[in-house]
Amino acid sequence: MAEPLQTSETDSVLASSIRRYEARFAKDPTSLAFAPLADLYRKAGRHQEAIALCREGLARYPRYETARLILAKALLANGDPDGAEAEFKAMVALAPDNVQAHQALADIYRSSGNLEKALYHLEQVLALDRGNKEARALLEAFTNTPGEGSTAPLARLLADDTFITMTFGTICLRQGCVDEAITVFARILRKDPRHAEARRRLDDALSMKAQRRR
Repeated sequence: MAEPLQTSETDSVLASSIRRYEARFAKDPTSLAFAPLADLYRKAGRHQEAIALCREGLARYPRYETARLILAKALLANGDPDGAEAEFKAMVALAPDNVQAHQALADIYRSSGNLEKALYHLEQVLALDRGNKEARALLEAFTNTPGEGSTAPLARLLADDTFITMTFGTICLRQGCVDEAITVFARILRKDPRHAEARRRLDDALSMKAQRRR
């Protein structure tokens, strides 16, 4: 098995790819090559260039979903969640079965405290992708619906609100009980969508869960 590339090697490969696509795009500025080039700019942290290139290309190809996804991701990375939201909503308008767009909108609305809209898009994700474990776990946590393993001691403990506290959720997270931590923080947010610390801890728990799946 090949060793993963080190940071310097990764940067070198990325720079080489950018040069290659820049040359390709220079030969035909009206081609679809703008999208992969914009994505490479985004990955290199050149967010403003990625945004400008995507907007220019989408003016010619407004229904190009991949380019709109790259634009939305670049806007998010550039600290413009409102702009990203508009792009993801445009993607859903063009293709209502776009799972990535629904997932991204659910994340944006959850982060902003708009749980009603977050839950709607999580439901859409599950309707389109029944095997999406993260969306299912979040829906179960936010709606207080027990999922798989609900007979486990900790799950039974969380059946009422006695232990739905920041302290207990933090303990769960520190002990590696990620699913339970997600349940605690999600239910706190259900009661108080503006609870910034619960939102941060929920993001931590979700990141930890994602890392375990890798």
